[in-house]
Amino acid sequence: MAVRQNVKANFFSYHIIMNKTKILIYSVSFILVMASGFIFGRYVFKGNSSDLSASTTVRQGSEQNITDSRENAITRTVRDVSSAVVGINVTEVREYRDPFGDDPFFRQFFGDRSYKQEVQGLGSGFIISDDGYIVTNDHVVGNATKVVVSMTNGEHIDAEIIGKDSYSDIAVLKINKSGLPYVKLGNSDDAIIGEWVVALGNPFGLFEVNQKPTVTVGVISATGMKLNSGENRFYRNMIQTDAPINSGNSGGPLANSVGEIIGMNTLIFTGNSMAGGNIGLGFAIPINKVKKIVDTLRKDGKLERNYDIGLRIQTVDKNIAQYFKLNNVSGVIVVSVDKGSAAENEGIKPEDIIISVNGEKIGSDADFWGIITDMNIGDKITLKILRSGSEIEKEFKLKVK
Repeated sequence: MAVRQNVKANFFSYHIIMNKTKILIYSVSFILVMASGFIFGRYVFKGNSSDLSASTTVRQGSEQNITDSRENAITRTVRDVSSAVVGINVTEVREYRDPFGDDPFFRQFFGDRSYKQEVQGLGSGFIISDDGYIVTNDHVVGNATKVVVSMTNGEHIDAEIIGKDSYSDIAVLKINKSGLPYVKLGNSDDAIIGEWVVALGNPFGLFEVNQKPTVTVGVISATGMKLNSGENRFYRNMIQTDAPINSGNSGGPLANSVGEIIGMNTLIFTGNSMAGGNIGLGFAIPINKVKKIVDTLRKDGKLERNYDIGLRIQTVDKNIAQYFKLNNVSGVIVVSVDKGSAAENEGIKPEDIIISVNGEKIGSDADFWGIITDMNIGDKITLKILRSGSEIEKEFKLKVK
């Protein structure tokens, strides 16, 4: 019995030892398999990760190359200038006459009647300083009772009219904000015919759609252009461009290809009084003139033109040229001279024909007054005159009335 019990004990001990051995072997095998899998997986995924990273780097590099190839002077100019371009929204009260007011029948019952109406207008402008000074056209501001500036960040800010000048068609606004982006003013005397230019602004109010200025591109077609709007505005030495300028672009900047503002978009020729679109003839006020006027408006709020040279003039036409036996139909003829004026004191007489002012040829009375309105009290004026077939010069200073 004892022997049998020993045999059983040995048998169970043997099986227990064998089971433990198997468990140990299985455990070690499992650990080895897991370790191998981990090492293999790490190697494989590391390789794939490197491949993915390399692929991403190649793709990003390719996209960067494409972007670099598309980047040019025009896109850089747009990027640099756009944030300083604004939309100008104007509310103006205008007075209208009753359409029947001139009819004697209606006037005897109702008298002369008129009514006032609010009119909304829009235009463009550009910020010239980080403390909120903005330049635009005088004809954009008009007789506004309220001016609101639309910014590229979506803000709408009330603006104060600091000063405006109808003769030069330039106005200065101010918004109560600081740290603003602003443009770099260039030198319009350096403008090159044929160089690329970019016109930015708010044509047809599109600025309000996405708070970004519309961009058009062209070249400088001509410089030194003289224009007369017939509204007591004198446009001299204008920059002509074929960059499309449409209604609402007035007051916006004209930039060269290095991001400098060389003009303020002001006029378009449509070729037809019934058309409102661009046909490739747009005009900008030279920025050198804008800078000069803006400096005075910021300081004094207006330009002092309280002078009178004492001359009444008329454009020389074919009949006048024929009567005085002139070789060219150009210049202005003196119709009368005010007594005691600077012109009389200098000896200028009726029937004198003025052919140039300060060395600039005169083609019409608009040319003459355009030059005079660009001058200040105390400036010297030199007239070249035809008198009895001979050329003479007269010189005097502009004085207060």
